[in-house]
Amino acid sequence: MKTGFNALFIPGPTNMPFRVRQAMDVALEDMRAPDFGDFTKPIFEDTKKVFRSETGQVFIFPGSGTGGWESAIANTLSPGDKVLMSRFGQFSHLWVDMCQRFGLDVQCIEVEWGKGVPLDAYEAALKADTRHEIKAVFACQNETATGVTSDIAGVRRALDAARHPALLMVDGVSSVGSIDMRMEEWGVDVCVSGSQKGFMLPTGLAIICVSQKALAMQSSARLPRTFFSWEDMSKLNADGYFPYTPATTLLRGLRASLDMIFEEGLDNVIARHHHLAEGVRRGVLDGWKLDLCARGPEWYSDTVSAILVPEEADARQVIARAYERYNLSLGTGLAKVMGRVFRIGHLGWLNEVMVAQALAGAEMAMRDCGIMVEPGSGVGAATEYWRTATGNTMAQAAE
Repeated sequence: MKTGFNALFIPGPTNMPFRVRQAMDVALEDMRAPDFGDFTKPIFEDTKKVFRSETGQVFIFPGSGTGGWESAIANTLSPGDKVLMSRFGQFSHLWVDMCQRFGLDVQCIEVEWGKGVPLDAYEAALKADTRHEIKAVFACQNETATGVTSDIAGVRRALDAARHPALLMVDGVSSVGSIDMRMEEWGVDVCVSGSQKGFMLPTGLAIICVSQKALAMQSSARLPRTFFSWEDMSKLNADGYFPYTPATTLLRGLRASLDMIFEEGLDNVIARHHHLAEGVRRGVLDGWKLDLCARGPEWYSDTVSAILVPEEADARQVIARAYERYNLSLGTGLAKVMGRVFRIGHLGWLNEVMVAQALAGAEMAMRDCGIMVEPGSGVGAATEYWRTATGNTMAQAAE
């Protein structure tokens, strides 16, 4: 029999604050009540602030990030439209696959897993497209499978350098609310997120923010859409209602989550994630003397670290041992990196001591599986960094 809480350190769903859980512990309600819009309309406006968008529009669908991807494609594009994408992990791969299933003409740049969006290749492809046949450029801001973050501002610079009018669509599922996303400043047209990551909720909401430029594409888009129709949503969202039954309980949780984000301050939330992630990286690289799947500091993710095990080891054994013996949930390797990496998710409602659990449990599980890292080395390197790091917003808040 296992005692205590399961230590949840997969990159989503993340740990849910008690305050959010309590906000959802309410009687079910009438989603067509006269005063329901008084509750929902401020949620649309406040969610937009997390994307740092002033002129965009937020849509909240029952679903997951995958549903958000589908809405982004179906409301802006038509069969045969050319799109520019890159593939460097399981989730960027799945977005490519979705576009291909929709019958789009996908120009996909293959990238080594461990790196991210290839800015030079994007700029070259856009400059070569003198007839502006590319209708949209896709970028995965945070590739969860490999622990890689890409430079979205750099993608915008590539578009501007080519003077290209294509839409910029971003997968921010494991970055929004945790890693800096500046829709307005970076000229992002559609950004897709989900409730179970930085928003600290259960899975069940696809949360997207859309620019006015992208909204205008609905009139020419010819892909089929019903459930994910922005037009249907917009008509009723204007008064705070939905074209079908919304996930009202999750909306109550979202209200609490937004309040927590704003009370901490979005800049502080992002700084906290970097602080926690840097401690994990010190534990992996300096303590355990292992490598990350991310091929260099320019790619390091502040929400998930994918740790490479020695070639003779199998990361799946480490993950199983951590769960069965130490009640610790670690993320598995996906597709090309299955068996080669285990992942530590460090996003959402976390502090240093909580993340230290993941390092301690992973360290014990690795040693049990024959990966003889020095006992205490990872935890020691991480905690010493956290204790002494300058500019630590968490320590400053405590003082």
